Formats: sequence, structure tokens, C-alpha cells
Amino acid sequence: MKKLSLCMIVKNEEKNLEKALENCKIFADEIIIVDTGSTDKTKEVAFKFTDKVYDFVWVDDFSKARNFAFDKANNDYLMWLDGDDFILEDSARNILKWKEGEDDADVLMCPYISAYNEDFSPTFQYLRERIVKNLPALRFHDRVHEVIMPSGKVVTCDNIKIYHNRADKKYTTRNLNIYRKMIKDGEILSPRSQFYYARELYFNNFIDEAIHEFSRYIFDGGGWIENNIEACLNLGKCYQIKKKYENALTALFGSFVYDNPRGEALCEIGNTYVCQGKYDKAIYWYKLAMQCQGNLSNGAFVNVDCYTFIPALQLCVCYDKLGDKENALKYHELAKAFKPADKAVIHNQLYFDNL
Repeated sequence: MKKLSLCMIVKNEEKNLEKALENCKIFADEIIIVDTGSTDKTKEVAFKFTDKVYDFVWVDDFSKARNFAFDKANNDYLMWLDGDDFILEDSARNILKWKEGEDDADVLMCPYISAYNEDFSPTFQYLRERIVKNLPALRFHDRVHEVIMPSGKVVTCDNIKIYHNRADKKYTTRNLNIYRKMIKDGEILSPRSQFYYARELYFNNFIDEAIHEFSRYIFDGGGWIENNIEACLNLGKCYQIKKKYENALTALFGSFVYDNPRGEALCEIGNTYVCQGKYDKAIYWYKLAMQCQGNLSNGAFVNVDCYTFIPALQLCVCYDKLGDKENALKYHELAKAFKPADKAVIHNQLYFDNL
């Protein structure tokens, strides 16, 4: 039977850590907790589950902290979680079954679900390398948005799902500040880091800078295909914010260069036309989005709602704006079938009830 060490780096996670570790007792032979400077009771919670709790002086480098945790582990396989992640019991038992089996994979890619419905069905997910052999080659790199580059025998495990706790958290400039310090210190960003730097600018509402960095990233080339597509989508959103809709469409159509159209891009194209009041054109793109299927196996960020709920909801709005109440009601019913408890659906139901 395989032996598995769970390794975590945490800071001020007293509200989340117990939930993160609750079902890990089912499969973890060893739990390593590395605290990077908590000022709350995080370490007290950690000691309830393990005596292997270590301090790490924060040096603006997530990879160093995670590799420090990995280096404390004693087993043949290593798994990592964040303090605000959690695993449902069925996935925990699937890890136990994997440990009991003969699979000798070097890397297990697992769905990371960062948005989900009340029944835990995913609405936004992507694959991450979550369980790896304890080998020197399988260690983290990049100071921010750290990653282990999969190598050897790589297996996708759809039945081992990692969830991100949806507790409200404020987005901070922490990651952005690390990137800016790297640039100030003369460090040349890799294409991957350049992409994530642009994302941090966008998420922190530095829109003009984000446009510059996304454009430079796309022009330079050399990035991963999925990051290229995501860069086009984010660049389009930046131009939407600036109300430069032709630029937004150019960026969004640019994603088609890399692969078949994705539902996320098609919905954003539809949204760009909605912003201009061009509802007939928006309808065309939302309908295309509903004909696509999200690829959950290629590591891309997949917003599942962009293939079902969002286009149905928007088609309802577009047809209503054009005065076509029959089709508006048709797509409202479809949106309601996807998410009957959604606030927008409930609002639209009241609207149709009062017609």
C-alpha cells in the first residue's frame, strides 16, 4: 500500500483549516503543516491533527515554502492543499482506494473546483497536479502561482476533487507586489509569469497596465496555449471596461487562432454586443456557446456555466429586449432548468409572472 504525506503551507487560516483537514484523516499517513507567519490560532488548529507543525519565515516565494513542506515529508507520495481547500468524503475515500491499488503514476492531476453550486456540482474548474511522487524533479517553481511541471507517468483522476472554500475573501495586491518587486530587481519574467502578472494587474483593476501586459504576452508568443486563450479573454474584458468594443472583439476573436472557439470566449463576444445594444448579433454568439462543450481534460480554466446557464440567461434578456417574449420565456425556462434558485432566474420569473 502506498504511503502518502499531506503537505500544506498556511497563514491565518483558523476559520478554514479544520474543514480542510477533516476528511484528510481518511487517507493521510502523515500531515505536514508549515505556518508562514499566522497571527491567529491557525497553529493551535493544526496541532489538533498533527505534531508536525513547522514555521517558515516568509520570503515572498510560494515555491520555497511549499518545497520546505515537501522536504519535511517521509513518504513515497506527496499531496498538497491550501488552507482554504477541502475534500469531500467520497474523494477522500477514492484517494484511499488509489493508495491500495497498483497504479504507479508519478503525477496525479485532479480537478480543482473553485466555484460550485449548493450541491457541489462544479461551475468553474481546472486540473492541478495534486499528488506526486517524492522525487527531486517533482518540486515547485515560480515565486507566485507556483507549479510542479508534470513529468513521468501522468494520470488524470476525475474522481478526486479538490474544492476551494467559497468564504468571502478580499483580493489583495500581495501577488502583484511580488511580481513588481521581481521586475524592479531586474528579473526577466518567464512567459508563464508574464501571463500571471497581467492577470494580477487585471484583478486589481490596473486596467491600462493589464492591457499593455496581456498585449505584450500575446505578441511575444511562447506561452502555453491555454494561457494564450485566457489572455485573449482577459484582454477583451479589459477593453470592455474601457468601452473600446472593437478592440474587445479583436482580442476575443484572437482566441480562435489557438483552438476551436470556447464557450467562455463566445459568451464574452455576446456580452460585448449586448454592451452596444446589438442584441440580434449577441444572440448568434450565445447560441454558439450553447453548442460547445467544455474540455475538462486539458488543464484550461473552464467556466461550466458558459456552456449552459449563462448563454440561456442572456438569450432570455436579448430576446426580451427585441420584444420577442415567446423566445425570451423559452430561454428563461431553460436557464431555470439549469439553476432554479439563481437570483437572476427568480427575478426573471417574477417579471414573466407579471406580464
